[in-house]
Amino acid sequence: MNESINILIIEDDQDINQLLCNIVRKNGYTPKPAYSGTEAEIYLEKDTWDMVLLDLMLPGLTGEEILKKITKDSTIPVIIISAKLETQTKIDTLRAGADDYITKPFDIEEVSARIESCLRRYRQMVHTPIIHKLQHKDIVMDTDAKKVSVSDKEIKLTAIEYEILLLLMSSPKKVFTKANLFESIWNEEFYGDDNTINVHLSNLRNKLSKANPDESYIETLWGMGYRLQS
Repeated sequence: MNESINILIIEDDQDINQLLCNIVRKNGYTPKPAYSGTEAEIYLEKDTWDMVLLDLMLPGLTGEEILKKITKDSTIPVIIISAKLETQTKIDTLRAGADDYITKPFDIEEVSARIESCLRRYRQMVHTPIIHKLQHKDIVMDTDAKKVSVSDKEIKLTAIEYEILLLLMSSPKKVFTKANLFESIWNEEFYGDDNTINVHLSNLRNKLSKANPDESYIETLWGMGYRLQS
């Protein structure tokens, strides 16, 4: 199965690109290096990818522009690997649809683990057979087609946003702590990093609110967690 996993690595530094290729190869997957945003755009249009590792500071198209193109047309998981340390940059790219953000210099084992974790989430979302639709208020989740609609209007969610909503709608009365959400979706132990959870939840709330501004869907119970609002 691993042989069919193709990962596009978009990084203009040749040494870092080759290091990432080696990490991907050691995980049993097939890497493809791209050294500019323009080159990456050609590969994205021509071939099918299971994941993208993306630097932000690229010649040609920027990483942010590439991310926008990817998330517009697909649900390919994207991990940002960047030297940009600013919290706002991390938040902006997560809001734009990135699944994870790793800062340089990075730990090889961490990159390897995050690739595995991200691919595992994506495979679960794509391949888990669920034979019914879930509904809460005017939200309808078609879990076969992996589509979500609000007031009969389809909304586009990232893989993580979809999984958060699926988790909440599968247990509508349960209060999920941040640790519950993180460990259920990322399959990793939660160490108290609120930023990632907050950004994805905020994105999800914004999309639901945009689809129907007159309704509230996700309730925050301060000091406890989150649940669907009745």
